[in-house]
Amino acid sequence: MYDMEEVQKKQAISLSEVKEILGKVDPEEMDQIQRWTYDYVSKFASIEPKDAKEMKKQLIKECELTEDEAVEIVNIRPTSLAELRSFTFGWKKLILAETLEKMLKIIKGQ
Repeated sequence: MYDMEEVQKKQAISLSEVKEILGKVDPEEMDQIQRWTYDYVSKFASIEPKDAKEMKKQLIKECELTEDEAVEIVNIRPTSLAELRSFTFGWKKLILAETLEKMLKIIKGQ
């Protein structure tokens, strides 16, 4: 029977960060879910882990996003205000146009 490790802490992380963590594990030691997850993040993680961490940190600090919201934006990386609005609309909170502009600049690395 497989023993689950005790949860040390719960934190939202980007696909790039998941890829970094699982990339340190020997594929022979991964269970099926870990392998599927690694395959998925290898296909869809589009930026370097350190860049994803920095982007997440900036979105939280400068745009007052929650960690979960920042991770969602880092993973999806919308390219236009319209696309960004479509994601933030689901959060059921008012985000000012200037904050959306700031978010887009952070996402684009400007």
